[in-house]
Amino acid sequence: MEIFHISAECYPMAKVGGLADVVGALPKYQTNAGHNVRVVVPAYDTKFKKENQFECVHWGSVKLGSFNFPFSVLKESTDILGYELYLIEINELFDRPNVYGYEDDIERFLSFQIAALDWIIARNEVPDVINCHDHHTGLIPFLTQFAYKYEKLKDLKTVITIHNGLYQGWFGFDKLHYLPEFDLKHVGFLEWNNSINSLAVAVKCAQAVTTVSPSYLNEINYAANGLENLFNSVRNKSKGILNGIDIEVWNPLKDKMIAENYSIENFEIGKQKNKEKLCEQFELDPSKPLFSFIGRLFEEKGGDLLPQASALALSENFENINILILGSGNSEIESQLTQLRNDYKGNYNVFIGYNEELAHLIYAGSDYILMPSRVEPCGLNQMYAMRYGTIPIVRRTGGLRDTVIDFGDEGNGICHDQASVGDICYSINRAVKLYDDKISFNKVLKRGMEADHSWESVCQDYIEIYNLIIEKNEI
Repeated sequence: MEIFHISAECYPMAKVGGLADVVGALPKYQTNAGHNVRVVVPAYDTKFKKENQFECVHWGSVKLGSFNFPFSVLKESTDILGYELYLIEINELFDRPNVYGYEDDIERFLSFQIAALDWIIARNEVPDVINCHDHHTGLIPFLTQFAYKYEKLKDLKTVITIHNGLYQGWFGFDKLHYLPEFDLKHVGFLEWNNSINSLAVAVKCAQAVTTVSPSYLNEINYAANGLENLFNSVRNKSKGILNGIDIEVWNPLKDKMIAENYSIENFEIGKQKNKEKLCEQFELDPSKPLFSFIGRLFEEKGGDLLPQASALALSENFENINILILGSGNSEIESQLTQLRNDYKGNYNVFIGYNEELAHLIYAGSDYILMPSRVEPCGLNQMYAMRYGTIPIVRRTGGLRDTVIDFGDEGNGICHDQASVGDICYSINRAVKLYDDKISFNKVLKRGMEADHSWESVCQDYIEIYNLIIEKNEI
């Protein structure tokens, strides 16, 4: 089967969040299963692009209204990622360091989708399926069915995978002329609340809709930023598939980014050495339980709760805990977290920004990982943490509900129900008591390390959906 994954992110080419990790891993396991897999992302000006070799396999021009943008399709020459990676190079739009956050993002991702389809129709073979990821590629299922220039692709099957339904790619009908020509009787597929909603378009037009966890599929039926009724109406073609993690990349026994390698057989020695390295770097006491947070500092992730929760937890347990934050996002939250350094020196520290190597060391050296998310469609941090013997403290939502069971129920973590300062601090207090009971603590830790969150079975779930829509046009 020939499978195309089209996405705005793919690790290690370009990463903002979990979308990149999924698109960077799932295709590798599908390739290992014997399929021909190609990943297509924009050619951002990133370190990966600069340090690897690419060859041009196609060139053309994207027309957006009265604008024409030359583009090239670049193939990574060595297949270093375990699958074929292609970059759509549009220098006027994507030769920038960041993935998102520009005023012309609508034009950028419209041009990306059109260029990708232009290249696909220029090839001699039509793929079996295109798996689109989030709203940045949401117009593809519509264009393949209804745009005149893509007549060759009208029977091509498409899947939309929703990594976060809060972001939907809205834009006005004043930009309708950017799209390749189509019969206007189909314009209703584009419309949602008098605007064009890219995610809604994909959900309407794709043959299958997947979410990145079963619980998130249920949640978007009543909390989807205005698309609740739409998601309810397509439930018959929807399935929640829990993400996996790349156990080759996330492996404490082989990870070159951590201070000491270890396995479930010798985790106590290995984790302690990583903890000592981490605490030395951030001036913390390695004899105390270390609570860490890794992620984006936004309300969605509960980032706004961290300053007050950290201050309260440290006030209540000043002699007993350390807290370390790695993240960036809302400038006010960043400022509040930075200010706490002055008040709790020796027990607290923060790194504003993102550092992949540091993230690996934090997973290896921490005792607990904090995830007080308001929304977490799947969540990968809790899986990474458990893989490294770090116990997750989570709010029950989305994929966190599907992967973490409270230790009071013989589970692998600590759970609370509300995204609140009180619930976070209560869970931290429970964690301190658990830490002091080394036998129970190690049991919970081992349950997490023993869990199988690899991509093999997840990969097969996707293949089954592809086969169903190819054979029956439904799932």
